[in-house]
Amino acid sequence: MSRHQKRLSVPDSWPVERKTAKYTVKARAGPHGEDGVPLLIVLRDVLGYVDSKKEAMYATNEGGVLVNGEPVNDVHRPIGMFDILGFEERNEFYRVFPDEGGRLALTPIDEADADGKLGKIVDKRQVPGGETQLQLHDGRNLRVGEGSEYSGGDSIVIDWDNEILAHFAYEEGALVTAVQGQHAGEIGEIEGIRVIESSAPNTVSIVGEDTEFETIAEYVVVIDENFVEGGDEQ
Repeated sequence: MSRHQKRLSVPDSWPVERKTAKYTVKARAGPHGEDGVPLLIVLRDVLGYVDSKKEAMYATNEGGVLVNGEPVNDVHRPIGMFDILGFEERNEFYRVFPDEGGRLALTPIDEADADGKLGKIVDKRQVPGGETQLQLHDGRNLRVGEGSEYSGGDSIVIDWDNEILAHFAYEEGALVTAVQGQHAGEIGEIEGIRVIESSAPNTVSIVGEDTEFETIAEYVVVIDENFVEGGDEQ
């Protein structure tokens, strides 16, 4: 299997220029599926903290790069939507968030906001013992108490000990961002939820300060104001 990825065929979410060279680095298997961007691209091409793979490997081997609260030493580790990146020596922290057009971008956040990661609930099921298991958009699973108040489409923020810090319900009036489709990166409130009684996907209508659109329900993630007040994207 090739260790390289052709730039022209990278997912639309990858923040790379497609015509500057033929190849770029390839992500290893992991969370976020094919949309996961290799950490090396984030360090070199987005943040400009390193100029080469060798420098990136040195930085990670020294424990200077945190992803979701844990030091990483694999520059091919996939980075994806809502991951939290930390650089403690620089006192810099970022949340991976979609910009307009759907490309992954980094929003600076305070250290106090870097203690947990948002996850969209994509599946909910009962497991032996009466507990409920929640499956999140990045493949994580979390067990919660019997008769929990969480539903599919809701979002939760989980700290690094798997404790739930916040819960945002998927309902009319909820603040959401589109992470896929032609409106990716746009933010607004849910004006209406349309449940389709067929194999066609459910849809939602969104109204924002400067936008109004309808999109597939799977394409939106519930957030709160803290996710759009972190500062200018990089």
